[in-house]
Amino acid sequence: MDRLRSLFRKREADEQEYRPLYGENVVLEPESDDENEVPFSWVVYGVFVVLGIAMLWAWNMFLAAAPYFQHRFQTNEWALRNFQSAILSVSTLTSLGGLTFLANKQHSASYPFRINSALYINVVVFALLTLSSKVFLDVASTTYLVFLLVMVALTAWASGLMQNGAFAFAGSFGRPEYMQAIMAGQGVAGVLPSLVQVISVLVAPPPDAVSEAETTESEKATAAFIYFLTAVAMSIVALFAFIPLVRRHNSMIESRMAETLAASMTSIEEAEREARKVVSMGKLFGKLYWVSGGVFLCFAVTMFFPVLTPKILSVTPPEDANALLQPAVFIPLGFFFWNLGDMMGRAVPLIISFRQRPVALFAFGIARSVFLPLYLLCNLHGRGAVISSDFFYLFLVQLPFGVTNGWLASDCMMAAGEWVDDNEREASGGFMALCLVAGLAFGSLLSFTAAGI
Repeated sequence: MDRLRSLFRKREADEQEYRPLYGENVVLEPESDDENEVPFSWVVYGVFVVLGIAMLWAWNMFLAAAPYFQHRFQTNEWALRNFQSAILSVSTLTSLGGLTFLANKQHSASYPFRINSALYINVVVFALLTLSSKVFLDVASTTYLVFLLVMVALTAWASGLMQNGAFAFAGSFGRPEYMQAIMAGQGVAGVLPSLVQVISVLVAPPPDAVSEAETTESEKATAAFIYFLTAVAMSIVALFAFIPLVRRHNSMIESRMAETLAASMTSIEEAEREARKVVSMGKLFGKLYWVSGGVFLCFAVTMFFPVLTPKILSVTPPEDANALLQPAVFIPLGFFFWNLGDMMGRAVPLIISFRQRPVALFAFGIARSVFLPLYLLCNLHGRGAVISSDFFYLFLVQLPFGVTNGWLASDCMMAAGEWVDDNEREASGGFMALCLVAGLAFGSLLSFTAAGI
């Protein structure tokens, strides 16, 4: 393949410090193998986009339902103050532990089974949450908190299954574009909830203190019912969309291993496992330390933005501001611009990529920290801004911070498959998903240092 040949030339020429691909005993594939490269398919790309959306849709529904949870915990001050931190902690730690476990279970892994299991878990969990918004409304706050955290833990386990399975499954196709498709789907899942929140507040402004007291519990429960039911529907759509993808994957494995199947194998799954190379995490890190470090740093730095964004208000005083600049709209607008940039950035690697320069990806992961001091120049807590401009905040801080996140994360994930052997691509996908979640967990803990700003 042209990409493979250029990779060898570059490694011999100017990247002696990063030699992750082949050892002395590995025989390179002949050039004639180019004809066996899996052709790109927009249908397959679209299915991976749907899987990417489903991967983060559940988490975004928990964020969207935060006002409902505040209502459920209004009688318990401790739960009201700490439920968001509890959700974040349970989610990231469960996902990280699950991915660590799954990354070490390679040989017997059935990645389609992991993906399907994750989607089924999400269907059941959000069906229960949907039901809970209509019944058992009089349970104690502590009881509901325990129930909620159990649901969060289950969806976090499902997220681990989904990330490990989807990235490994995409890696098995040998097309880096499918890795990017998953990342693009995650970007879409980030944009839609914030956009819906902005529109909903503009259409129905938040009530004042008097009318808020008159808002019925049924109305709040109905909003949560819709949030959770949407998550159920998204998981079901992904389940049906995944069926033809598994069939295409099986056909690809059949064509690759026809002789082996005829000789000794009884199933496609058995043939795939026989050909699968079990790779230790240490060996994968030895080949992917630059790109895995890049995606880890990317999300570690990014996790400061959810902490800082709610603290920044428009530079226009509320009494002089139009509806778009009121805090109830401006804060979700800040999230929207970041997520819009993130979604745009996830498409950039299809045009501009540094996959052949992994050291540059790692360096860029460090350089992105330059965005963090820029938040201090904005209108924190309405105390005034050093640069008194909403344009500066939305278009020169939030948007490019999101663009660089989407681009760097996607390029690192796509690069992983090009720095390992063909039969290590599945394992590399699961390893990179582990590094991604590790970055999220580390960034979440580190972001508490900015909580008091």
